[in-house]
Amino acid sequence: MRSDVIKQGPQQAPARAMLRAVGVTDDDFKIPWIGIVNTWTEGMPCNFHLRELAADLKVGAKEAGLHAFEFGAPAISDGISMGTIGMRASLISREVIADSIELIARGYLYDGMVALVACDKTNPGGMMGVIRADVPSLVLYGGSIAPGILRDKKQTVVSVFEAVGQYAAGKITEQELAEVERTAIPGPGACGGQYTANTMAMVLEVMGFSPVGYNAIPAIAPHKKAAGRKAMHILAEAIRENRTPKSFLTRQSFVNAIAAVAATGGSTNAVLHLLAIAREAGVKLELDDFDTISRKTPVIADMRPWGTYTAWELWEAGGIPLIIRRLIEGEMIDGSQMTITGKTLWEEVKDAAETPGQQVVVPREKAFKPEGGLRILKGSLAPEGAVLKLAGTERKQFRGPARVFDGEQKAMKAVLAKEIKPGDVVVIRYEGPKGAPGMPEMLSVTSALVGEGLGPDVALVTDGRFSGGTKGLMIGHVAPEAQVGGPIALVEEGDLISIDCDAGRLELEVSPEVLEARRAKWKAPEPHYKSGLFARYAKLVSSAKYGAVLEQPE
Repeated sequence: MRSDVIKQGPQQAPARAMLRAVGVTDDDFKIPWIGIVNTWTEGMPCNFHLRELAADLKVGAKEAGLHAFEFGAPAISDGISMGTIGMRASLISREVIADSIELIARGYLYDGMVALVACDKTNPGGMMGVIRADVPSLVLYGGSIAPGILRDKKQTVVSVFEAVGQYAAGKITEQELAEVERTAIPGPGACGGQYTANTMAMVLEVMGFSPVGYNAIPAIAPHKKAAGRKAMHILAEAIRENRTPKSFLTRQSFVNAIAAVAATGGSTNAVLHLLAIAREAGVKLELDDFDTISRKTPVIADMRPWGTYTAWELWEAGGIPLIIRRLIEGEMIDGSQMTITGKTLWEEVKDAAETPGQQVVVPREKAFKPEGGLRILKGSLAPEGAVLKLAGTERKQFRGPARVFDGEQKAMKAVLAKEIKPGDVVVIRYEGPKGAPGMPEMLSVTSALVGEGLGPDVALVTDGRFSGGTKGLMIGHVAPEAQVGGPIALVEEGDLISIDCDAGRLELEVSPEVLEARRAKWKAPEPHYKSGLFARYAKLVSSAKYGAVLEQPE
């Protein structure tokens, strides 16, 4: 066992003495040791219940012949920090979580790892960390929140963001806004649609990081804990077989994941995260792969934000196993890929249950949309690419004058002041990986536009990114970003911007000569942070084209 370096031999008597002080017994020194990284926090509902789940994981570990040590890693709430400078911390936390897992796994020489995750960046951070740890590992998702109920209508956190726009437009009263605020989020769990957390939870099962069927179980469902204890037996077997993530991850694993995201109208954040995870796994994955796969993958799940149903209702219908089964049966993904259990994906889902009469997930021949939810756009405004969630919009072509804002807060003020009109293309820049830094999400702005009724009639283009809850013609990840002098930095008020989703084009209708003249006058703004973590991140982070990873691509 790898952990024997720490716990065996006369020379390790000092280490054993210290370990006895924290409750390690003679018998514990004879069995494999695992680390449980817990992203618990009291700061938000998504991860609020993870301490309870971790307690049952430790019970399950003991039952499976493992000794578990729990430790913490940070979690930033996108929903709480949204629209503020706190949102700059979100994507940066993905790297810190991965670093934390790697650091503990190497520092304590554990034989296996479990990453207990829930909110948006903890999922990919956990995946990146256990790949680096290179020991048998699980990434377990804490589960979705229950939908809130207001006047017999199901709500999610996006309902609150959109209500802000409705209030600003005079469509609802302050009292009605307060009612939505008080009822939308009833307890623990991650945001309840096919937003980023649930999108990546599905990816975890599709790629084999999580036991199939575990992640869809909601946060407060009583059998979540029992499923966690069972998962520890899966980890124990993986340790005996030395089944590490790198041993079963292939390029096809990532192709499967992209198809699953496209088929469920999942979050555009999956693009950033899968590119970053592939780099950790040593798998070649490019931005164009997302467009190619999505164009041939129909949408088979009617999920919010583009559709009807919440994550809780997906679980009631049959959960992620049902989605995977339908994807394999429809020849949209390859069921021969291996998982942490040592079984293939098809072996795990061939008997997946389906609730009679459910309408959340359909076979390929009854698909809700003929093409998947992701589209990659390129052109004079985004030479390195930009990302659109097509499942959230019915409009595929758009042309209009630019309304330019250096930063999200300025754009939000204009939206709430009703200064944005139908036909406008809202440009929000200097919010990229380096510029913000940390590439903040823009759900506050996009939801306010939708809430005001402008969703179908405006477009938004940014070098930042969007929440999984975003819908409408919202284009993010524009690269190169403004901070490094990308074309988005040269856009001026009133410039015409054209968007063609079918052709995959995002064009700034300004002559090259004019752009060169503007470039000669352009100067990069001073960075927001000149020391500490945020400054280091801004200096090291790569383009969104590469997943905003810290190691510069060759």
